[in-house]
Amino acid sequence: MADDVLTFTRQVLDNAEAAVRAARMGVDQMAAHPAVAAASEHAGTDPFVFHLAIFVLAIFVGYYVVWSVTPALHTPLMAVTNAISSVIIVGALLAVGLAASGAATFFGFVGLVLASVNIVGGFLVTQRMLAMYKKKDR
Repeated sequence: MADDVLTFTRQVLDNAEAAVRAARMGVDQMAAHPAVAAASEHAGTDPFVFHLAIFVLAIFVGYYVVWSVTPALHTPLMAVTNAISSVIIVGALLAVGLAASGAATFFGFVGLVLASVNIVGGFLVTQRMLAMYKKKDR
């Protein structure tokens, strides 16, 4: 069971790494476009405000996703939080890989570690819950 969780976690991290590489290539291609370069010179938006807005939007999306689950379905759908954590891992990898400062790298790494622990723990709890419903051999 633990080997399955580790294998799955490695697959998720490999997929996230591939997604980060693809996102980085897309961002590089967009940044190379003359219209984007001209617009970004005159945008005037502070990067902190931009990142804060994304963070606030993520809070609202997370809140509505988690609380939209009815209580009767909460236990069977608890594994869905692993998908949310995998999105957090993608964001943390982007923060670590594209960071302009040491603080962003540090907090991205902390987010990466905490989301990884959450994913592994979520799978272990889900496996334990499913084991409770199996018939016991007598």
